[in-house]
Amino acid sequence: MVLLAVALVVTAHWYVWRRLVRDTTKPGGLGRRAGTAAVVVLPLLAVGAVTSGRAQAPFRVQQVLAWPGFLWLAVLLYLVLALAVGEAVRPLLRRWTERRESARDMAEPAIEVTAPATVGAVRTPAAPDTPAPDRASAAPAPAAPSRRLFVSRVVGGAAATAALATVGYGTYGVLRGPRIKRITVPLAKLPRSAHGFRIAVVSDIHLGPILGRAHTQRIVDSINSARPDLIAVVGDLVDGSVEDLGPAAEPLAGLEAPHGSFFVTGNHEYFSGAAAWVDHVRELGLRPLENDRVEMPGFDLAGVNDIAGESEGAGPDFAKALGDRDRTRTSVLLAHQPVVIDDAVHHGVDLQLSGHTHGGQLWPGDLLAELANPTVAGLERYGDTQLYVTRGAGAWGPPVRVGAPSDITVVELASRQA
Repeated sequence: MVLLAVALVVTAHWYVWRRLVRDTTKPGGLGRRAGTAAVVVLPLLAVGAVTSGRAQAPFRVQQVLAWPGFLWLAVLLYLVLALAVGEAVRPLLRRWTERRESARDMAEPAIEVTAPATVGAVRTPAAPDTPAPDRASAAPAPAAPSRRLFVSRVVGGAAATAALATVGYGTYGVLRGPRIKRITVPLAKLPRSAHGFRIAVVSDIHLGPILGRAHTQRIVDSINSARPDLIAVVGDLVDGSVEDLGPAAEPLAGLEAPHGSFFVTGNHEYFSGAAAWVDHVRELGLRPLENDRVEMPGFDLAGVNDIAGESEGAGPDFAKALGDRDRTRTSVLLAHQPVVIDDAVHHGVDLQLSGHTHGGQLWPGDLLAELANPTVAGLERYGDTQLYVTRGAGAWGPPVRVGAPSDITVVELASRQA
């Protein structure tokens, strides 16, 4: 799998170099040398960005590598897609230029220059055995190099512009912060007294070398402005240690909800020291639900650890969180990954709130996310259990979202008795 990924990345860089550098620049020129150097240096920065965190490099080094390295990965994706579309445009553009040149040549009148006759000059007839040139048998001239260069530069320039514009807009969407999304979920067993109870669901904040304290503050301000009754942080809060990212998480202490703020782990917490982060979010005023349950007015709120915790002996335990509850009461489950929906159905959960997928984050990533998750984004029903998946409030890797804008979802519970 790793070798396949490496092969794909190498092939993508070769293709970009061929179409964007070799075909648009002259051999030995400054443009050729600069483009070749960029196609060598940028993937090295990307490798450094991906591996520096796992290698526990100094946090400042991670920050220096993250911006150019991760952004290049996003640009590379859309460069390859745009250049692939350009392959279909290239022959059409070449024929158009050929027709235009032919029309221009036909429109220019031929000028015949003859020497003036000299008085008394003797005309010498052409030799009878000199054959006239056979225009019909002349081989067609190859495409002019200038024409090929023009077509390559037009296609390459358009592809680069499209890729940079796409990534630029996607980056702006992440740095601007998530928007509030509102949905209503009817629950059959929810009592009339709990009708209209609002849960702010936020997931996949991904504090790290790129997204820091300002990102957290924007999220906190957005949640508080929605005035929810309860706040659920559904995993993947961080990509790094408490030592490096503790200050970035501090604004979470400002979350405001009458029934409190709750937290469950995501898979990235287990790459970052989950036990330390559980303790830290507790210090910030959030209540971790580690395979635990708490009674709310009209329903039970439960939370399970992420399945990544199984490697540390701290995976999800549905029996502990839900096994001895009163099944006549409505239950709402916080679980980072949607794939545990079968366990939720088995234990009679009415509503599962999840994240993890990012909605695909970078189109066409949603197509891949559909292969690994029962629901990529939105609300779906599985038997008597409903599953809602938020697209998340941050981004992993490239701070870019295309076709999957970030969100904080306010889930309003509705009683069928109301």
